[in-house]
Amino acid sequence: MDDNRLVRGAPVRDRILAQVRTYAGEQGDMPSIVSILIGDTPEAAVYIRNQARGAEKAGLPFRQENWPSDMTQEACKARILEMNDDAGVLGIILQRPVPDHINVRSLQSAIHPLKDVEGMNPASIGNIVYSDVALAPCTAAASVELIKETGLPLEGLEVVMIGHSEIVGKPAAMMLMAEGCTVTVCHHMTRSVAMHSRRADVVVVAVGKAHLVGPEMIKPGAAVIDIGINQIETPDGVKIVGDVDTDGVKELAGWVTPVPGGVGPVTVAMLMRNAMVAHQRQKAAGWL
Repeated sequence: MDDNRLVRGAPVRDRILAQVRTYAGEQGDMPSIVSILIGDTPEAAVYIRNQARGAEKAGLPFRQENWPSDMTQEACKARILEMNDDAGVLGIILQRPVPDHINVRSLQSAIHPLKDVEGMNPASIGNIVYSDVALAPCTAAASVELIKETGLPLEGLEVVMIGHSEIVGKPAAMMLMAEGCTVTVCHHMTRSVAMHSRRADVVVVAVGKAHLVGPEMIKPGAAVIDIGINQIETPDGVKIVGDVDTDGVKELAGWVTPVPGGVGPVTVAMLMRNAMVAHQRQKAAGWL
């Protein structure tokens, strides 16, 4: 298979960011996306940097706030509620991980759904059940966008989702059902994942286990969307790989997303698209 069958995220990202930039330019001064980091978590730095870069390319103001690690749950929630009422705040991103004493789900629930640009509020995820996918979790939305990029017609498509997390697997499955796909969700209690994946037109993998999916699990010509990000030791040092054995699978699959460079770049773009939708909905609600 030649590299033209790799579904790279960068062109999709650039197209989406250009759309958002055009919209933002038509609106004039835009409110800010606010990133909240509680405590000193170096592992969040790369995500914040990518988000800030994406916002700049999309023409959206981006502001970082670092809150002390000993800030109480109640104080964090109060600050978020203030941001909900601040017309200068377009969207709120709560970076993870958070300190042990912080209930991240509770804080996520405190973010108003119209400012939930990450799509993590339970109300945002619940809306997907009713096919309102405009403010969906960004990684789940990115996986659906990359399936569309293959050109496969989604209606009637057989999709196997491997992994059923609340912020990726489950919402991605529901979004694909909203597009007319027939979706099978596999997880750690599934008796034979390969039995399901070998008959699928599309396999989406979000487990966090390096090279879990090999060519023996894929139907010839299928599309494989790899959401996993794993670090492995190699003779040349640490390497980032996905949940899919890309070198093995790409000889059989019709399309496969590389790691890195596949779903990741599109995830940032979906965050900016969510911010655009949030702005549209805030205007319609009379907030702006």
